[in-house]
Amino acid sequence: MLPIVDTLIDAGWVIPVEPPEVLPRHSVAISNGTIHAVLPTAQARERFKAKQEVRLQNHALIPGLVNLHTHAAMALMRGLADDLPLMDWLNQHIWPAEAKHVSQQFVRDGTLLACAEMLRGGITCFNDMYFFPEAAAKAVLSASMRAAIGIIVIEFPSNYAGDPEDYLNKGLATRDELRQQPLLTFCMAPHAPYTVSDKTFEKLLIYSQQLDLPIHIHVQETQDEIQRSLAQYKLRPLQRLHALGLLSPNFIAVHSVHVTPQDIELLASQSCSVAHCPSSNLKLASGLAPVASLLGHGINVGLGTDGAASNNRLDLFGEMRLAAILAKAVSGSADALPAHQALQMATLNGARALGLDGKIGSLTQGKLADITAVDFSSLELSPCFDPVSHLIYTAARDQVSHVWVNGRLLLDNRQLTTLDEEDIAAKTRYWQEKIGVA
Repeated sequence: MLPIVDTLIDAGWVIPVEPPEVLPRHSVAISNGTIHAVLPTAQARERFKAKQEVRLQNHALIPGLVNLHTHAAMALMRGLADDLPLMDWLNQHIWPAEAKHVSQQFVRDGTLLACAEMLRGGITCFNDMYFFPEAAAKAVLSASMRAAIGIIVIEFPSNYAGDPEDYLNKGLATRDELRQQPLLTFCMAPHAPYTVSDKTFEKLLIYSQQLDLPIHIHVQETQDEIQRSLAQYKLRPLQRLHALGLLSPNFIAVHSVHVTPQDIELLASQSCSVAHCPSSNLKLASGLAPVASLLGHGINVGLGTDGAASNNRLDLFGEMRLAAILAKAVSGSADALPAHQALQMATLNGARALGLDGKIGSLTQGKLADITAVDFSSLELSPCFDPVSHLIYTAARDQVSHVWVNGRLLLDNRQLTTLDEEDIAAKTRYWQEKIGVA
C-alpha cells in the first residue's frame, strides 16, 4: 500500500531556489504542513497516494514570497498623499492622518486588506512595522498567513502608546500573549535613528539579545537623515547604531539607500541584512541603493514593498523586476543581479533575515509548505525558454493562481479561501469615507 500524503501538487516546473535549479515536470508532496518530498511527477504517482491532488501542468511552483519590510495597515492610506518628498509626506500628511484615525480597528481592517493583496500576489510572509501590533497579529491569524510582527518603538506619543517605555511594554506583552502561535514571530521595530534616542536603543537592544529578536529599522534612507545625524551625533546613522551595539546578524537595515563603501564594509563585517525597497525609494525620490555592491560584499539582501501609502502596491513581483533592472543600471553591468538572485532575494534571503530560513524560503524536504504557483499559460508569457527569467522579467502578480501556507490552500485559482473579499471591501470603503478621500 502506498504511503498517504495530504496534498500532491504536479507542476510544469518546480523552482526550489536552493539549490538554484529548475525541475521540469516535478511534484511537491505535502504532509502535516511540511514538504514531504520534491520529485519527478512520474515517480510521485508511483510512490504516494494523495488525499488531494492539484495538477498545475502549465505552472511554476516557487517558495512563498517574503516581504521583508512593510507597514501593512497603511494599505488604508494608499494614495493619500502622493508625489511628495519623504519628510513632507510624513510631517504634513501621514503623521497627522495617523494621529486622527489610527486605532485597533483601523490596524485590523488595514492589515486584512494588506493580507488579501499580498496573498493574491504570492506573498506568504511579511515583516511588519506599525502601531497596535496585536491588532495586526490577529488579522494575520484570520488570514492564516505568516508574519513577523514588529514591536514598534518611537519617542513621540501616538494613539497606541505614550512614551518609549509604553511602546516596549505593550509590544512585549503582545509577544508574550501570542508567542505560541506558529504563524507568528516578532521583531524589535524602532522606527528610525532620527526618531529614537540612545537611551531607548540601549533598552531595546537588551530585549533583542535576551529574546533573540531581530532589530528592524529604517536607516540611511535619505541624505537629510545622514546630515541631521552628523549634526547631532557627529556620526552617520549606521556608525551611531554600531557604537550602541545594535549591528549584528539580527539587524535588518531597511532602505540603506545612501551607504558609502565604509558603511557597506561595516554592514558586511557585522553580518547584517538589508531590506531593499526599490519602488518606495524611487517614488519618494530617496535615491538608488547600491544593491550589486551590497550583494558583492556578501550582505544578505531581501526585498520589501514598504507600505502601500508610499509604493503604492504590495507587489513583490514588481519589486523583483525593478530590483534586477535597477541593479544593472546603477552598477553599469548587465549581469548584475541575475534573475535567480532576484528570486532568492524575495524568498530565501528574506526568510534568512527573519531567522526563518530553516523553516521557509525554499522548496526543500522538511521545510514548511509555503508555496506559490504562477500560471505560465497566457500568451503574455509565451514562449518560455527560462522559467526563472520569466518570473522576474515577464510574469506579474496577476499570474499567481494558488498559494499555500503551512500546506493550507489560501488562494485557490485566484480566489481567497480564508478572507471575505466583500467584507474587506466594505471596511475599506468605510475608512475611505472616514479619512476623507474621494
